[in-house]
Amino acid sequence: NNRLKRKKITRTKEDAINEIKELMFGLQEVEDTDELESTFRQFAESESDCSSRRNGGDLGLFGKGKMQPSFEKASFDLAIGKMSAIIETASGVHLILRIK
Repeated sequence: NNRLKRKKITRTKEDAINEIKELMFGLQEVEDTDELESTFRQFAESESDCSSRRNGGDLGLFGKGKMQPSFEKASFDLAIGKMSAIIETASGVHLILRIK
């Protein structure tokens, strides 16, 4: 099924980091948490290389031991409604917004 094939990633790590930095700059101006989540989801849908893009970047609920260590640590260190710094894993670079 073609819909299940992963999109080939063509951007460099540096390009991805620069795009995330631009997003972070814009999101830092957003004070309303609903607007922050909405804007974050829009970016994930349009820019993310992760399969979660179909869900606005939402990975759903997950427990400890389910994600790569640096991603998991950053996720669980965040308060609800807060955004991470840029997180690097073996899968790439990430920006996390904890919503629950």
